[in-house]
Amino acid sequence: MDLSMNQQEQRIRELREILNKQNYNYYVLNNPSISDYEFDQLLNELKELEARYPEYYDENSPTARVGSDIQQEFEQVEHTYPMLSLGNTYSQEELREFDSRLQKELAGESIQYDCELKFDGTAISLVYRDGRLIQAVTRGDGTRGDDVTMNVRTVKSVPLVLQGNDYPPFFEMRGEIYMPHVSFKRLNAEREEIGESPFANPRNAAAGTLKQQNPQIVAHRGLECFVYGLYCDDFPFDSHYEALQKAKEWGFRVSDAMKRVSSLNEVFEYIAYWNTHRATLPYDTDGVVIKLDNYRQQEQIGFTAKAPRWAVAYKFKAERAVTRLKSVDFQVGRTGAITPVANLEPVRLAGTIVKRASLHNAEQIALLDIRIGDMVYVEKGGEIIPKITGVDYNQRDLFVQPLEYITHCPACGTLLVKEEGEAKHYCPNATHCPPQILGRIIHFISRKAMNIDGLGEETVELLYNNGIIKDIADLYTLKKEDLIPLERLGDRSAQRILDSVSESLKVPFSRVLFAIGIRYVGETTAKKIAHAVQSIDSLRQATKEELLEIDEVGEKIANSILSFFHDEINLQIIERLRKAGVSLEAKKAIVKSEKLFGKTIVISGVFTQHSREEYKTIVEENGGRIATSISSKTTFVLAGENMGPSKKEKAIKLGVPLIDELQFLSMLS
Repeated sequence: MDLSMNQQEQRIRELREILNKQNYNYYVLNNPSISDYEFDQLLNELKELEARYPEYYDENSPTARVGSDIQQEFEQVEHTYPMLSLGNTYSQEELREFDSRLQKELAGESIQYDCELKFDGTAISLVYRDGRLIQAVTRGDGTRGDDVTMNVRTVKSVPLVLQGNDYPPFFEMRGEIYMPHVSFKRLNAEREEIGESPFANPRNAAAGTLKQQNPQIVAHRGLECFVYGLYCDDFPFDSHYEALQKAKEWGFRVSDAMKRVSSLNEVFEYIAYWNTHRATLPYDTDGVVIKLDNYRQQEQIGFTAKAPRWAVAYKFKAERAVTRLKSVDFQVGRTGAITPVANLEPVRLAGTIVKRASLHNAEQIALLDIRIGDMVYVEKGGEIIPKITGVDYNQRDLFVQPLEYITHCPACGTLLVKEEGEAKHYCPNATHCPPQILGRIIHFISRKAMNIDGLGEETVELLYNNGIIKDIADLYTLKKEDLIPLERLGDRSAQRILDSVSESLKVPFSRVLFAIGIRYVGETTAKKIAHAVQSIDSLRQATKEELLEIDEVGEKIANSILSFFHDEINLQIIERLRKAGVSLEAKKAIVKSEKLFGKTIVISGVFTQHSREEYKTIVEENGGRIATSISSKTTFVLAGENMGPSKKEKAIKLGVPLIDELQFLSMLS
């Protein structure tokens, strides 16, 4: 619909207000008032309006939550207020000393403490001016940190625009960016799917995610944020507790576990409660922070060079158990990665019975000098994944032999390889190693890949073990008479599988590219590659230099793609998929105009009006062709900020014009 200028602006403002309110209801109050579908419909309407009317651009729009694919370099920023660390304590006696010192220095004044959970993530400084987020900075060295504003804008529990009007004109909120357990499990499953090493714990995953160069990846990983401190020149409140309760009204997410207490005994009760109940939380906490509540008293107590003297962190002891290591299995993943798994005498840990634990790789086994028969210490990494953290050497049998890491694949006998910079060993026999073949078939049929319904892991194993399928292309030659005789399958189940296989022919090229299982090519990377190359044939013919031009494709992924297409068996499978009718090229963009017909355009740099992927679509919709490298055939380069110097030099050398995005958009208007 066509709107007048006033209606355009009014509707965009209205949608932003509604969506900000719904984000607050969902992520802060945990009380959504509309369905996810309704939310998505409103968000899509706002995206369309913002694309149509770029003059109303706002960096704090709810659409910033999605993240763009603009690459960024992090600038170092000096903190307005230094981000100091906290002193740690591990005993009640040390807490009594802390309390006695404060009582003495405050000369008997009434004292209240605020008890808060110590979130196990990465500290963040959120700066607001006139109720709008203007900057997000990591702790760094406490004096300076990295500007990660674009990434933090994707964290849905961080308000971009505040509610109400009684907040200070300029202030800073301190908080913790963390990764919930559900996001951590999903992320590690995705990493293992593409042969990447899993993160050790949610804290490392959160820190690594926040430093990603691509905000779209950050948006996908599902970070969250709790705030725990207000900083400004003129405090509008008398106490820390009062400030955080008010912060809730402004739209910040403050933990419901926060509690104000009036005695040290209440502090001990709080610690005892959460030491027991922290296992039930959907995120990691490694202790309790105890703060003096009154701001005037805080100021009187003051700071050391490194930490506030009015606060202390009580650290929980990691829950661990001791049990015997019975044996070690070596599992082969679909990418050939070898994962050693410890088999343990069953032991109760953090409310569950643990029988198996990850040993990760050969380096960890050697570092801990783990041997079969040892009594080992087991902890839950991030309260989720059991891991062996040490050995009780005092209980070791004198005659127990060092554990030798396998040299050959336990499934096919091929000599294992370990690439430089990699932690894991791999079986290079990708096309003949049974667990790898089976793993690739299971990956191919999965929901995010070809989504072939009715074919679960057990059925795939049944088909493979009976010799009915030997690779992913065999799925498209299945017949009902092959399926019906198998155990647990009848006529209806067989027909459902065949119908789903037929339906998978509609799956777009980007998902097919993810499904065929090129090592290191995950779901997001497959989309980027598919958009850049448009077909499997173009990908096969691409040089290493051309591959490296694609967003998110680095040396490791480029080499993996080249290796995949150098294998004759993989090429045969691709041809059989082609004959079956699987989509091996992207659908052509609908051409809306021919303004760029016959023009070959290279896109390079960082943009503000649209992302690089959006500009690629715009070029194709206007009849142009995208190239990844500059040559004499290039018509012009759409050049953003921070364009690569080598590209710029090559364009100038060849006389290829450099067009900025405003010139480009005016060319199309």
